[in-house]
Amino acid sequence: MLRVDLRELARAGAVETRGKLKQDDPALDGIDISLKEPVTVAGRLQSIGEGRFYWQGTARTVAQGECRRCLVPVATPVNLEIGALFTQDPEALEDPDSYAVAPDDLEIDVTPAVREELMLAAPRYVLCRDDCKGLCAQCGKDLNAGSCGCAPATEARWQPLKALKDKLSS
Repeated sequence: MLRVDLRELARAGAVETRGKLKQDDPALDGIDISLKEPVTVAGRLQSIGEGRFYWQGTARTVAQGECRRCLVPVATPVNLEIGALFTQDPEALEDPDSYAVAPDDLEIDVTPAVREELMLAAPRYVLCRDDCKGLCAQCGKDLNAGSCGCAPATEARWQPLKALKDKLSS
């Protein structure tokens, strides 16, 4: 469970958190990445003082995307180490890794911290491999499978320089 009852935390001093966020979980709406697997979350929430709680945890999943050069599907493992401060102190909220807890809250949900870290860490653009050649701009053939035989594309704006080069060569 990714929600911790503060009364249980007061009794135990620290509480283990474990859970999964499915790919279609409403908490993950708007992260702009496609997940191939659920997000597996594990961690420990502990009280660190008056109205302050620290969660140290991990989140693991696999992001699904397309190679930005050749459009082949690519799966990328995402492994996160997360540390987040949940606090009732408004001054501590200046820290980007801190989350507000209302004084009358009875539980802490660590899901917003997982969501934010996932948004920051998940790759937006991936390559199937570092030396991916991409697609031919003229015929669309995957150049990783071999050349397509299309003539090299020339742009009109380079023609004056080509003419100058030819003139200097002769």
